[in-house]
Amino acid sequence: MVLRGGGVRRWRRWAPAAGLALALLATAGCESEPEPANKPDGRSRADARTQPEGSGGAPRSVARVCERPKPGPAKAPSGAVTVDPSVPGALSAKTDSSPAGTTFWLKPGRHRLADDRYAQVEPKKGNTYLGAPGAVLDGRRTNQYAFGGGAPDVTIRHLTVQGFVAPHDEGVVNHDSADGWVIEHSRVQFNSGAGLMAGSGQQVRASCLRGNGQYGMNAYKGSGPLRDLVLEGNEITDNNRHDWEKKRPGCGCTGGVKFWAVDGADVRGNWVHGNRGTGLWADTNNNDFLIEGNVLEDNQGAALMYETSYNAVIRNNTIRRNNWAEGKRYAERGDTFPFATVYISESGGEPRVKARTDTLEISGNLFEDNWNAITLWENADRFCNSPANTSSADCTLLVEDIDRCARPGITKAPLYADCRWRTRRVDVHHNRFLLDRSAMDCTSMCDRMAVLANYGTYPDWSPYMGEKVADAITLKQHNRWRENVYEGPWTFVAHDPSGELDFREWQGAPYRQDAGSTYRAGDGD
Repeated sequence: MVLRGGGVRRWRRWAPAAGLALALLATAGCESEPEPANKPDGRSRADARTQPEGSGGAPRSVARVCERPKPGPAKAPSGAVTVDPSVPGALSAKTDSSPAGTTFWLKPGRHRLADDRYAQVEPKKGNTYLGAPGAVLDGRRTNQYAFGGGAPDVTIRHLTVQGFVAPHDEGVVNHDSADGWVIEHSRVQFNSGAGLMAGSGQQVRASCLRGNGQYGMNAYKGSGPLRDLVLEGNEITDNNRHDWEKKRPGCGCTGGVKFWAVDGADVRGNWVHGNRGTGLWADTNNNDFLIEGNVLEDNQGAALMYETSYNAVIRNNTIRRNNWAEGKRYAERGDTFPFATVYISESGGEPRVKARTDTLEISGNLFEDNWNAITLWENADRFCNSPANTSSADCTLLVEDIDRCARPGITKAPLYADCRWRTRRVDVHHNRFLLDRSAMDCTSMCDRMAVLANYGTYPDWSPYMGEKVADAITLKQHNRWRENVYEGPWTFVAHDPSGELDFREWQGAPYRQDAGSTYRAGDGD
């Protein structure tokens, strides 16, 4: 079975979890590591304990910008070039004939490009595009791209961009991933492909990314680094309308926003809701993310996936009613894997990769009536050079030459550890988990918290055969739950899918999870 973006899951029939305890403690597995120190951002573990119990910092309001966007200027600003919607192609023509740094004011009405499918606006450095109230740039299901080219520092404000037909994996605005773009108070909606692409330093604020065929934004850059993204105060909803996972099963190519190899991102105060599939998905060698103060709700799949990536702070978010469609679908098939609402897959803290933190911290969040909560997962068969690595051309950020990840070198330090993405140094604390199974029409497999791996079997030269990775993720890689609040009939899964535990077993040896946490099983049942 193929796990979306996560390679091949294989496991054998496992012994009961209680019978594994002594064996787990004695098995060598992956290397043991020092306990994570205080965070570089200055917040110590003692500081964290002063936060309100559970979800004190979670937001109580949402960014309702799709229906009520802030209007643009009703008159052309001084020095701006006015663009008349009655003249097809006027926006492109005036852009071409004006110098870099020009401000364009689009009058109210429906603006069109030429009929050529490749017709688009190619801004010059520092250009600004301002929409008057009611200004719409409409691709009429004819043009593929709205704004493209490599010019940096372009600004788009108060403009609706809709009706473009970008191909799969391509985007409509900033098609060529130029750097330094700012998109504010705009609606990018009802397009094919992705509404936005992203370049380094891109800022997307108070905008509506709605109803796009694949992604609201595809943060991918084919060449050069992609650093320092900001997504703040946006509404990201109803994306992946074309249901690409159904068209290309296992493609891992859908969601509200997808991040690929982004170094540094602030994702704050967004309302991510009602997307088909995952809300926010960071996939392959992302690093240094702050995901804070968002409302993530009613997404058909996971609210958040952080996969084969490093160093993140996920705090003070409201996360509710996610994963109902996908979680139920897998459960009805009899798949016992704990598909989760926050899914951490081969990701964690890594001090050797520079970031504002050297852990993966999940704190201060409110989880309410989601299909499962948090799963920490590591695929024993997924590592650099393995045929089971679905990111087949990529290696970890710790190994430059993927060819080094082969025998005999991979059997010893440092390559034994560095050739695989590891779920390690994950700190889950001061969250509140509320569950009412009747709200989801659920009788089982929707109430789980998990840390686990599969039994390593593949390829035949793998040094991670057997239970080594499962032992490591569960007992040796400093993955820790602590000081959380649980209300509802929660079940806990450790080491492997058969290792279901009650709260007392979860807190006891050898797992010793959730020290200082409270559990009220009857609430919300």
